Amino acid sequence: MTYTFVSATILLLLITDPLGNIPIFANALKSVPIARRPRVILREVLIAFVLLLAFMFLGDGFLRVMNLSQLSLQLAGAVVLFLIALRMVFPPPPAPAEETTTEPLIVPLAVPALAGPSALATVLLLVSQAPERRWEWVAALSVTMAVCALVLVLAERIQQWVGPRVLQAFERLMGLVLVAVAVEMLLRAIKSLAQQL
Repeated sequence: MTYTFVSATILLLLITDPLGNIPIFANALKSVPIARRPRVILREVLIAFVLLLAFMFLGDGFLRVMNLSQLSLQLAGAVVLFLIALRMVFPPPPAPAEETTTEPLIVPLAVPALAGPSALATVLLLVSQAPERRWEWVAALSVTMAVCALVLVLAERIQQWVGPRVLQAFERLMGLVLVAVAVEMLLRAIKSLAQQL
């Protein structure tokens, strides 16, 4: 699948899922004073951005060291995206909330909520498919992280404005779109594999 700047940005937004992360961030920040929450959110988004950026620039070296082909990465990426999309469409029952009294740092907000395995695999896939467009992918990632930061800083207002049911319906709709993207990736990978045989 050939990605454009817009399609790469949409894909990254679907995977980082800022709307779906609202409840995770709200729960993790319960013990943080309200005035400090935006700073914590921006810090966590920045950490996730730096991690994904590092993976974008150092990922091809990682592929060579691990002796992984672009085709295997594409197949693995399609499977991971499909599993993430299924969790969006059919969410598991909510786990009991853990009471934390400390301010979250890196885990669980930056990693894995934003920069999880699927996001890392996606930036790696984008760069491995079109390394000459690396700066375009950096721009797509920058837009994605800016949207994530905006949505998460405004999370409480968004929850009050649209309500939890609308957020849940929107997340499931995005999950369906992500299922289609994952199937398309899988079909293209299988076609490439068949041509190599």
